[in-house]
Amino acid sequence: MNQDFEFYNPTQVFFGRSAMENLPGLLSLYGPNVLLAYGGGSIRANGVYDQVIQALADSGKQVTEFTGIMPNPTYAKVLEGGRLARACQADLILAVGGGSVIDCAKAVAIAAVEDGDLWKRHWLEKRPPDADPLPVGAVLTMVGTGSEMDGDSVVTNEETKFKTSTWDYSLYPRFAILNPEFTYSVPEYQMVSGIFDILSHIMEIYFSPEDEDNLSDDFSEALMKSVIRNTAAALENPRDYTARGNLMWASSLALSGLLAPSKRQDWEVHQIQHQIGAYYDCAHGMGLAAISPAYYRLVCPYGLAKFKRFAINVWGIDPAGKSDEEVAYAGINALAAFIQNSRMTTNLRQLGLPDDSLLETIAATCNLRQGGYHPLTRTEVLQVLRESF
Repeated sequence: MNQDFEFYNPTQVFFGRSAMENLPGLLSLYGPNVLLAYGGGSIRANGVYDQVIQALADSGKQVTEFTGIMPNPTYAKVLEGGRLARACQADLILAVGGGSVIDCAKAVAIAAVEDGDLWKRHWLEKRPPDADPLPVGAVLTMVGTGSEMDGDSVVTNEETKFKTSTWDYSLYPRFAILNPEFTYSVPEYQMVSGIFDILSHIMEIYFSPEDEDNLSDDFSEALMKSVIRNTAAALENPRDYTARGNLMWASSLALSGLLAPSKRQDWEVHQIQHQIGAYYDCAHGMGLAAISPAYYRLVCPYGLAKFKRFAINVWGIDPAGKSDEEVAYAGINALAAFIQNSRMTTNLRQLGLPDDSLLETIAATCNLRQGGYHPLTRTEVLQVLRESF
């Protein structure tokens, strides 16, 4: 660990079957008005809604429901939530659902206390909130984004066709309730989509300088091996508590900041997928799965030593008799095989893109990052998209 860094994570996490028992006590720390944010009807069907409502009632809270949050929350939905939070004078936003619900709740936390062009100030210019956002609490029902334990809020502007994030320490949830049993009812497609999102978060940090011996990369390798191992177990038995619990905690740790010290971080795969998502309403993790092998094959020569290490330490590739290049690409091939064997999306056609007519537009509007081994040109982004189609 040769690089200076800052680490801070203020989210209080309650994990396990008894995690919900802590919710009434947590609610007592806030005022009487709660904005309850969630998506569709899944939390009603699996019983989570009833548990949350009971805790709110036992705590004497006045509840206003903010529903219909979509998988890729829009800026228009954020503004709607901000108006509702103001109208009910919310003291707390309680997000019940997956990462999209939590991301939207964080954005609403800003919209409830600020006026003007929030999109320009915070999502485009990346400025911190001008006023203290409303506090956010989370009850997690789907894993993948890690939003329950970070300060990111990813939002899509439907008018401009741009999907991006804003980040600030003030947006970290004050608390997160993590019960793996709440994820049992998630359909397999959404489960594996979230799983690849976890893996992608880890890889985006791992495949970046610095490459000196550092604990961050050791943590990343351990988490990736755990995700891979527990994916197979969860696919075999979706109610495997140990597997679902390991995946849930891996999701939270991946973006908690624990893996980031001494790392520049890449995030170009996420930027490409964000623009795919801005034009096509698709599952985020499946989009990442569709483009990751092509992306990593392109950048592999620029970070060959790390890709060789990935192949050996994560996938168990035997380097005997192989060149460094052969070992490195064998690791990427193992990643591609994992995607296919885990019933994830392997190309953009499977993701739902009807044709390749918008690939040039996506490449032309994609945000280009500088943290990876090889910052892409727009021509190279288009190459990744075409090879993934």
